[in-house]
Amino acid sequence: MQPPAKAHGPLAGIKVLELGTLIAGPFCSRMLAEFGAEVIKVEAPDGGDPLRQWRVLKDGTSLWWSVQARNKKSITLNMKQAQAREIARRLAQEADIIIENYRPGVLEKWELGFEDLKSINPATIMVRLSGYGQTGPMKDLPGFGAIGESMGGLRYVSGHADRPPVRVGISIGDSVAALHGVIGAMMALRHRDVTGGRWNGKQGEGCVAGQGQMVDVALYESVFNLMESLVPEFDHAGVVRERTGGALPGIVPSNTYTTAEGENIVIAGNGDAIFHRLMKAIDRDDLAQDPGLVRNDGRVPRTAEIDAAIQSWCSGRDIDSALQVLKAADVPVGKIYSVRDMMTDPQFLARQMFEQHAFEDGSPVKLPAITPKMSATPGQTQWLGPRLGQHNDEVLRNLGYSEAEIVQMIADKVI
Repeated sequence: MQPPAKAHGPLAGIKVLELGTLIAGPFCSRMLAEFGAEVIKVEAPDGGDPLRQWRVLKDGTSLWWSVQARNKKSITLNMKQAQAREIARRLAQEADIIIENYRPGVLEKWELGFEDLKSINPATIMVRLSGYGQTGPMKDLPGFGAIGESMGGLRYVSGHADRPPVRVGISIGDSVAALHGVIGAMMALRHRDVTGGRWNGKQGEGCVAGQGQMVDVALYESVFNLMESLVPEFDHAGVVRERTGGALPGIVPSNTYTTAEGENIVIAGNGDAIFHRLMKAIDRDDLAQDPGLVRNDGRVPRTAEIDAAIQSWCSGRDIDSALQVLKAADVPVGKIYSVRDMMTDPQFLARQMFEQHAFEDGSPVKLPAITPKMSATPGQTQWLGPRLGQHNDEVLRNLGYSEAEIVQMIADKVI
């Protein structure tokens, strides 16, 4: 798909330079691109971002790539060469936001670190995503999402108590870090604009620029930020939250239950009034009327008894029957969806959560729709993930390089 003549969205006019690979940094800039920012992604000429070859492929390119790199412009730079680093520096000076997820110190080695760029453009905003952040004794270690999930506390509480911890089936640590990066970028952009705005390209006297800053996102801290009351529970009460399988610890009943045909549903009956309705719906009026179970603090010590009652009822019904009864009783309940379920679900379809697109050869493909949904300035998919170096000529010409210079760069293996 070719991009429309004009970008739309709340971030139209914002320029973003993406330096990095795989998930956290690219997902962060993907969201900015979805809402109108011009994102220029720098890739190595010899294969580009490794995510291009991850998971299920079409014609040698990952289907994931079509989502993760949508609306981005791909240029190739061999950062081992000085001229390539100079091009990256010029792009960085023009960018409103720079997003990078190299190991701490890599950009500094290339003289593209935050302080290097800020000394030229005081309005520089750099979002830096790494395993452990830019400081501390672990900053130089390689950091992957799995490590961030483990160190941040998520893996410890995931799974069943009598088995080793499990992982969520997606790269949740990277994605959570990316979302923190987006939030940080938007706050930094707001601060830059209220303190003077975009740099006017001048240095010294007459330089006009708002105040830029570095957004330091550590994967483990992003996961840690989701861990609810973990810290005060331990510090004040000495409680270490443990694995509880499909249940929500200390909030009863809220668990996963299996129906007669082996399908699973989630039932959240932990509100006091909801619990009463749930017990009546499963023909346990004795529990509905039990004064000791009126509040959550009374139900927690009897978790096993309550769960057993719900499971016994579910075991005698197929999933459709169970869902019908519980929904009629206004009890929060839901089937655990596979992607096959999602693609035909009335709620997903009513909310237009799938977009129809086509690859360059004309073959159709659906992508997940863009979220969040905004009433006045919604995001949009302008084009799918680009070919490696697809926008080299366009980006370099916009920087002022001639056709002859671009041809020479190719010969010199700069791009």
